[in-house]
Amino acid sequence: MSSLHSLFRPTRWLPGGHLQTLYSPLFRAKPRLQRQRERLTLQDGDFIDLDWYGPQGEQTRCAILLHGLTGSSSSLYILGQQKALAAQGWQSVAVNWRGCSGEPNHRARGYHSGASEDLADIVTQLVARYPGKPLVAVGYSLGGNVLLKYLGETGSQCPLRAAVAVSVPFRLDHCADRIGQGFSKVYQARFLRALRHYVESKQHAFRQQGRTDELARLMSLETLEGMKTFWDFDGRVTAPLHGFASADEYYQRSSSAYFVSAIQVPTLIVHAQDDPFIYPHSVPKAAALPDCVALELFPSGGHVGFIEGSPWRPRYYLEHRLPAWLDAQVPHAAPTHNAQAIAF
Repeated sequence: MSSLHSLFRPTRWLPGGHLQTLYSPLFRAKPRLQRQRERLTLQDGDFIDLDWYGPQGEQTRCAILLHGLTGSSSSLYILGQQKALAAQGWQSVAVNWRGCSGEPNHRARGYHSGASEDLADIVTQLVARYPGKPLVAVGYSLGGNVLLKYLGETGSQCPLRAAVAVSVPFRLDHCADRIGQGFSKVYQARFLRALRHYVESKQHAFRQQGRTDELARLMSLETLEGMKTFWDFDGRVTAPLHGFASADEYYQRSSSAYFVSAIQVPTLIVHAQDDPFIYPHSVPKAAALPDCVALELFPSGGHVGFIEGSPWRPRYYLEHRLPAWLDAQVPHAAPTHNAQAIAF
């Protein structure tokens, strides 16, 4: 698949994958956006919160943004991308996976790397509501894995016009091993603390709300004490809550590497070989990808990093490259008389 010329030059003052990964969450100023929140009811009665931003209109192009593990619609890479897309005439809607919007969701089940049924539910509802609106999707990390899995599952029936996946953990079993090595153990410990809090906050909320059946499901899990690896958490929590027999089965059934060959929608994958969460050999080879999938694989960039420029004026490559690539796939249509160029 032909794509725009792309050249990412990692800044010299952030050498290596760890610094590229850590700079933005630690030092980037938070973009301030006035967004409109919507609560979407899912098929099982649970909810997902969406945050809308950018120009409105029945024909206005819209990007669905999917955050990563323990993130939210308020993650800096989501906010930055929403701002960048709006500047190019795109509306965007940032998804908060179940329980990630600041309020525990109503079911014992949560979100995970293979939860493509939730993305399918969201897309289906948006298509029904806005039948003339061109839809694309952008997924980061866990969100990228969910997106690629969904694209493969839907194949030629996918209603999205284009998609982008960034820093994807293509093989979840490999990722669970890689993040337990070297300095990456620091990330693993942080994730596990956040995931444990995610479960415990739901237990507390269910007690307060009288959701006895859902609370019983959570209380039936193995202890949350002593978890040191993703294998531990996914074996004790993710697998039993979401219908998998084990962590290994969850990884095998949810890894996007097994779905990318079936994608039939124009798709861009952006990845760095020095990603501290993912082995280089976990990334599918470009020759094995369908013609509609373009892989941009850079020597450096970290995990959802890809920072260029100077310390005084850092430049976030993804916020320039992704809108440009999406513009090429879904050209801007002339505004209708109903379009409103407002941001909310």
